[in-house]
Amino acid sequence: MRTTDFTAAPPQGRAGAMFIGATRYSGPRAMFRTIRAWGPMIRQMKRMSGYRWHTVYYRFPYTLGTIAFFSDQDAMLKFARSRHHRDLMCWLTDDGDRRNATAGFIRLFAAQPHGYSNGAWRAEDNTLSHMPTWTPLSTEDAGPAVHRG
Repeated sequence: MRTTDFTAAPPQGRAGAMFIGATRYSGPRAMFRTIRAWGPMIRQMKRMSGYRWHTVYYRFPYTLGTIAFFSDQDAMLKFARSRHHRDLMCWLTDDGDRRNATAGFIRLFAAQPHGYSNGAWRAEDNTLSHMPTWTPLSTEDAGPAVHRG
């Protein structure tokens, strides 16, 4: 079901902005030292208006990443400016010092107003069904049929 109403979706489905990022730490000591700043930062993020949901991922040997969802881009950027987040980023990167981290990235994404929902997450009703056609690509006027003839 194509929709613009995500009121029945889980928190991350109601988000309008998503952050994905990762830090490659210089070693286990730097990763362990991050824990001191990490807890207060996550507690602050969860209390902020616009926070929806987050998860953390790990990549061997020293990379930790975060995927976080917010109501909109402003809420996401307000978190980025928050005291605990700023302190952690400064600790990781100040003056190009590589004692704590050797690499990192951040990507910011905005949700389009339309999307898809089904079953219990469908705001219009509880129907579980497919759409008759796929969403068109940028080069198409109409998407092909979901079921082939």
